[in-house]
Amino acid sequence: MSEFETTATARSITQTAPASPHRAGLRVIAFYEIIKTLCLLLVAAAAFHLDHAENFEHMVHWLEHLPLTDSSGLRWKLVSTLVDFGPSKFVAVGLVTLGYAVLFGIEGVGLLMGKYWAEWFTVIATASLIPLELYETLHRFGWLKLAALVGNVAIVVYLVRVAMQTRAMRRMQ
Repeated sequence: MSEFETTATARSITQTAPASPHRAGLRVIAFYEIIKTLCLLLVAAAAFHLDHAENFEHMVHWLEHLPLTDSSGLRWKLVSTLVDFGPSKFVAVGLVTLGYAVLFGIEGVGLLMGKYWAEWFTVIATASLIPLELYETLHRFGWLKLAALVGNVAIVVYLVRVAMQTRAMRRMQ
């Protein structure tokens, strides 16, 4: 074997990382983050679309005339909230939503690519929102809010464990 072939073989061996036993879990979290990204992009597009007064009025009119039995008054509460909110604030909603979409997209792509930094990036980003989720769940309880809170706590705990094991494996190499 020539010197070039030996060097190339050595490089390929050192560049391949050992298969992580947590690869499947990381992929599930990555796909979850990418799904959140896509949903937030849809919300941002809708928010930018509702910035125009005409589109906003069409939506309010549509909500007012939905043929639903209105036992809880939720629809009227939504219409009232939207009218109070007004079309001008939807640009801010769209920008904030886009910011979160970028954050979740970076997390998801980084985890899919198997990047070590993405594990810690996801831990920090997700853990930073847990106090707000906890407050919101305790202040206005909802089963969906509780499920999101529990899911995000589980993701943080899982990723911290994975990242610590990855760190230990890197030190041994």
